Amino acid sequence: MASLQENASQIRRDIVRMVHGVQSGHPGGSLGCADLLTALYFKVMKHDPAFKMDGVGEDLFFLSNGHISPLLYSCLARTGYFPVSELGSFRKLNTRLQGHPTTHEHLPGIRIASGSLGQGLSVGIGAALAKKLNGDDRLVYTLHGDGELQEGQIWEAVMFAAHNKVDNLIATIDWNGQQIDGPTDQVMSLGNIKEKFDVFGWTTLDMHGNDMDDVVKVLEEAKSLTGKGKPVAIMMHTLMGKGVDFMENDHGWHGIAPNDDQLAKALAQLPETMGDY
Repeated sequence: MASLQENASQIRRDIVRMVHGVQSGHPGGSLGCADLLTALYFKVMKHDPAFKMDGVGEDLFFLSNGHISPLLYSCLARTGYFPVSELGSFRKLNTRLQGHPTTHEHLPGIRIASGSLGQGLSVGIGAALAKKLNGDDRLVYTLHGDGELQEGQIWEAVMFAAHNKVDNLIATIDWNGQQIDGPTDQVMSLGNIKEKFDVFGWTTLDMHGNDMDDVVKVLEEAKSLTGKGKPVAIMMHTLMGKGVDFMENDHGWHGIAPNDDQLAKALAQLPETMGDY
């Protein structure tokens, strides 16, 4: 069986190939968050590729920053939710793998349409509260971009979750300091995100999001802190474009596709470990 690091390399290959194939999509954040989702789907979460929409008895994941859909689609396909070959249909007309995840396509693994930034934490809270009401002891995970935290609805949800002791929820913030228009500090400074969550009453952790060992360690620590009266937030420090040297820490790769030469250079840096689609 491939290691998590090897799996993440293949996921990154899928990402750049999918975006290149239609000359459209969002490689930067997808590459940066690849280690987290690899750890979640291949090791940490209890989940079933047979897929039931209600997710009873399973851990649930909600992607709030839905533009990094290539990453989610690759993880879902590589863990058996749908054929890996379907990754080649990404963003093409009348396919299930749209640029932002949608529910009307009935793609296994997708429980909400996402990409309208700021909404995923509210959805995650609702799912976590439903699990509490149903006596379901599994957890809810959400992922958010740091630029997404400029949306006001996020902070309403942060306040609500702490007040209502939604302690079966683990939210991760991709704190890469980049968004589509430039560095977040220049677009609209977020200050110290960790201190904000602390003040709102969450339990907070820091994670080196491109170090697989630390990703797994912090996720396991976060799990151990659930059920103690507070929601948990992970400050995940990543590089946008991680794994492809010319894309790293460059907001210009938020939403553009590599050309043929750039694809070749990217793939040369990313070992094929599970077989390309």
